[in-house]
Amino acid sequence: MIDTLFLPLALAFIMFSLGLSLRVADFRAVLGDWRALGVGLVAQVFLLPLVALAIGLGLGLSPTMLLGLVILAACPGGVSSAFLTHLARGNTALSLVMTTISSLLAALTLPLVINLLMLWQAGDLPAGALFRPGDMPLGKLLAGVLLVTTLPVVVGMLLRLRAGLIGERGEAWVSRLATGFFIAIVVVTFISHRQTIVAGLPEVGAATVLLNVVAMLGGALLAWAAGLARRENIAISLECGLQNAGMGIFVAISLFRQAELAVPSVVYALTMNLGALAFLYFVRRQRAGGLALP
Repeated sequence: MIDTLFLPLALAFIMFSLGLSLRVADFRAVLGDWRALGVGLVAQVFLLPLVALAIGLGLGLSPTMLLGLVILAACPGGVSSAFLTHLARGNTALSLVMTTISSLLAALTLPLVINLLMLWQAGDLPAGALFRPGDMPLGKLLAGVLLVTTLPVVVGMLLRLRAGLIGERGEAWVSRLATGFFIAIVVVTFISHRQTIVAGLPEVGAATVLLNVVAMLGGALLAWAAGLARRENIAISLECGLQNAGMGIFVAISLFRQAELAVPSVVYALTMNLGALAFLYFVRRQRAGGLALP
């Protein structure tokens, strides 16, 4: 009950708080310069599954855990990435656009990545074993993006335009409450899945931590190589490091009907938030010291 009701409502409130800090011009700037968006999407959609595959093979994961880790890496960006990008003073609009586009692309890219890995593992698969784009719950995916992400952000932006409806003190209060909700999400995620997390840590704990670190560091290096500014660098780093673990769990349990496949996603749901909080601490310390990301 907590997972199905509290988490979507908490995420929607967090997105609403972001909307209060955004302007239409922020999204116009993102869509007007495709360089940052292109770099971020290539890193997240195409390179991240390859990184997960390399880590899984390097650490000698079992075929099931390897498939589960790659499923997770092939999922779109997590909704919380935009909030953490906001806290880190990154480009929040870029993070939101990347999350939305990667969520829509997942209907095609997720089945493609999963099928390629299964074919590589087994050598050959019967037609019935293939994972087709039609198997993805596109309607549910679009509804989730609209209700949890887009609509709350739009409402927040509209309230910002009507400055009389919510002032600076109200915006600060909403921001603090959103931070509390984010912390509650991390705690609830651990409590709800603590048995799976504890049981899966010995085998996939190191793999999930390594994937999170390499994803964020790799995103930062790609952004630096492309000559992007610090705010875009932060957004891409966090977007690459925070995946939609809920979708990975759904694919494993509802589509594959293998609870074991969900273990990497469940464990990553905890480790990615801890890694992102460490990244946030580093970025804030770096800013306080007058340093800059690469």
